[in-house]
Amino acid sequence: RSLIMTCLSLVFEGIILEYVEGGESKTRSIDLLDLRPDTDVTALVEEIQKREPLITASCLEHVIHLVQRLQEKLGEKQIHKFSLFKVLRTHILPLTNVAFNKSGSRFITGSYDRTCKLWDTASGEELRSLEGHRNVVYAIAFNNPYGDKIATGSFDKTCKLWSTETGKCFYTFRGHSAEIVSSDGCFLFLYGHSAEIITLSFNTTGDRIITGSFDHTVAVWDVGTGRLLHTLIGHRGEISSAQFNWDCSLIVTGSMDKTCMLWDAVTGTHIGTLAAHSKEVLDVCFDYAGQRIATASADGSARVYNAGTKQCIAKLEGHEDEISKVCFNPKGNCILTASSDRTARLWDAATGHCLQVLEGHADEIFSCAFNYKGDTIITGSKDNSCRIWH
Repeated sequence: RSLIMTCLSLVFEGIILEYVEGGESKTRSIDLLDLRPDTDVTALVEEIQKREPLITASCLEHVIHLVQRLQEKLGEKQIHKFSLFKVLRTHILPLTNVAFNKSGSRFITGSYDRTCKLWDTASGEELRSLEGHRNVVYAIAFNNPYGDKIATGSFDKTCKLWSTETGKCFYTFRGHSAEIVSSDGCFLFLYGHSAEIITLSFNTTGDRIITGSFDHTVAVWDVGTGRLLHTLIGHRGEISSAQFNWDCSLIVTGSMDKTCMLWDAVTGTHIGTLAAHSKEVLDVCFDYAGQRIATASADGSARVYNAGTKQCIAKLEGHEDEISKVCFNPKGNCILTASSDRTARLWDAATGHCLQVLEGHADEIFSCAFNYKGDTIITGSKDNSCRIWH
């Protein structure tokens, strides 16, 4: 075996081990969710080494160095103030969603023009146009931290997986049967929902995708085979959002039925329901440690819950209209929201205090995201522009 290691991100989720076995490139993730500023890093890594044979004596110091970098970032207390860097006009028809790759060097946009486009963040240059859906491309995602694949979900009731570098796709899968159809060039073509796909998300190891639909269900798919593994049934309204936690053990879903639900990602079993919003839940997310859940609602508020106790620990109030998107920064100390009131806001995740208001869009903001370093933000608006904030 040969071993190459890279830091997953400069915060505290974990590290990715990249290695070659039998001529095949493989990856394995090690979570560091309990890493703290006062943790003895050398002792921690030596303990991990005992149960991870890939960490050999020759690379032990390199792993310790990576974990120390994560620890240093974790100890930084300052909240970054953002300012506008660039305004980009992307599609002719309205945008539906935006998403960064890990570094923030590239981003993708979905649109009513039935395409997903890949962009260079610094220059604003269009790099790829992913075409093949027969209706609106609404849900989009990179398979971060790798970023070599892009998933798209459409109102045509399908999900597709594309090569980031070539823009091509290779196989088609239909429901439980893996019938290969190479004519459309798609890497994955997932059939299973009876209505429009509104949300999708990769897990952190990149071998699972979840898709949420207007048919009130969430489907869990195997990326390698295209096989439908589970269908999560329980919501009484359209699915608005779905996401894995970091260690891929849990799935959180949001729905137009005003609730957020937690599921066991391995078995598909329902674990709990969070029901505190007075209107539809439009977005849900985990923090990077998987210890907290944030929800955004049409009632104009966002809430933060302890994922273990299911208790609400903070309320984010201040937007003047519905909140369509919510996300944690990588450290987990800050939350970003996007609203129909034409603003995006940054909040203290512990207290719910508003730290900064990002203004300038001429219409509703429907999407927002951090890069993995947490020093760049992208916002997407109904005014048909994306704004990059540094």
